[in-house]
Amino acid sequence: MVQAVHRAVRILRELASTGPRLGVTELADRLGVAKPTVHALLRTLADERLVVQDQDSSKYQLGPDLVQLGNAYLDTQELRTRSLTWADQLATRVGEAVWVAVLTGDHILVVHHAFRPEGAVQILEVGARIPWSTCALGKAIVAFAPAAARERLLAAEPAVLTGASITDPKELGEQLEEVLRTGYAVEDQESAIGDAGIASPVFDRSGQVVGALGVVCPVERLRTDRAREELAVAVREIARNLSRDLGASRNGARIAVI
Repeated sequence: MVQAVHRAVRILRELASTGPRLGVTELADRLGVAKPTVHALLRTLADERLVVQDQDSSKYQLGPDLVQLGNAYLDTQELRTRSLTWADQLATRVGEAVWVAVLTGDHILVVHHAFRPEGAVQILEVGARIPWSTCALGKAIVAFAPAAARERLLAAEPAVLTGASITDPKELGEQLEEVLRTGYAVEDQESAIGDAGIASPVFDRSGQVVGALGVVCPVERLRTDRAREELAVAVREIARNLSRDLGASRNGARIAVI
């Protein structure tokens, strides 16, 4: 590991998670690194437009070129590219927003967001990061992840975003077993009050889970078993089609059509 690069990445993560603006002293304290070292790293990052310095406070914040890097990642993300048509099709079919996500660490990253068809104002959620245990997308991915990764994530302390967030690892484990059985995961106001979701895993040509596709909707939409099953059928079908588009065999995508 190159220490300078590691420290520079930690600076960017601190600005992303606890910003928007932090000074040299604050960053040095958070990283446990000498202030001259942090200052030198910040100047280098500023030269590359990955951070910028506020002229009034002299504090630093994330820079504009990170947007270009993020967009480049999305443009080369095969799951996102392949999902555009399928997600739009699902949104039209069920009349709700559709998200596509991948797992990064212990969070999911939304790589595509198809708006619900109605004309109400909606916020684009591409780039949003959500703790895996608080959303259907995360549960759908982790349920089919390699055993070692699944056990590691279950062993960590669960995140709490609302009063409905699940904090019992045993309960989370049971939910993952249910996802394996049914082919879809459910959330009920665990990441945002009033929101619910259903998601299914997406597989690639190797048969490995590479992400998930799911509906995000008002919690009232899932109040009845019939409504939940209708959404689940649609989500599983589109997830299966997306998996096939990524090269998964019929057997490799079988779990999405149970």
